Amino acid sequence: MVTHLLQRITLHQDICHGKPCIRGLRYPVEFILELLSSGMTIEEILADYDDLEAEDIQAVLLFAARLSQVKSIHKILRRNYRASIV
Repeated sequence: MVTHLLQRITLHQDICHGKPCIRGLRYPVEFILELLSSGMTIEEILADYDDLEAEDIQAVLLFAARLSQVKSIHKILRRNYRASIV
């Protein structure tokens, strides 16, 4: 099931500048995460975007969870923080 969900997240250089998107559609993972973090429910997102499916939202959450498992995230954050204050 996990592999099936992650296959819904695609990367194509010509779609959304190569950002991870849902099924080759122009819905970047980050957009769906922003909708969820703003308080929208999965049902509200699905009602607003007819071509999305519940499994797409699950795939986005799984993809984000996998990204958060990177062991050296503090190095990435520290480098970005330093760059933003220069």
